[in-house]
Amino acid sequence: MTIARPHLGRERPSGGFELYSWYFFRISGLLLILLAVGHVVIMHVVNTVDEIDWQFVADRWNSPFWRVYDWLLLFLALTHGLNGARLAIDDYVRPHGWRVFAHSVLWTLALLFLVIGSIAIVTFDPSKFEVVAQAGG
Repeated sequence: MTIARPHLGRERPSGGFELYSWYFFRISGLLLILLAVGHVVIMHVVNTVDEIDWQFVADRWNSPFWRVYDWLLLFLALTHGLNGARLAIDDYVRPHGWRVFAHSVLWTLALLFLVIGSIAIVTFDPSKFEVVAQAGG
């Protein structure tokens, strides 16, 4: 006697963009776990909340490694979430017009947040804020 197993989740697509999306979900999820655990350990275990201030971030971002690390965390989290939201829209938004609208809003917001986050990480210059930091501290 064979017992039917319940169908859980989506099956792996057979090809095209959806297959790459399927693989991206798995790879980005694993990388996000590693990056997020590393972030939590460094920011909340190795360093305490009392040690983390503006100067801590400025010193950290003097290294290209930490800028790339934080940008990868931003990029992977945003695109991983974008991919999940795209699948939810495809699954639940049936009328074509509303689906196009939902995808347009989703992609516009994702691009906006990626640009804002990238600008903050790439153009951060602590010397521009030293006067403000000294006045506040």
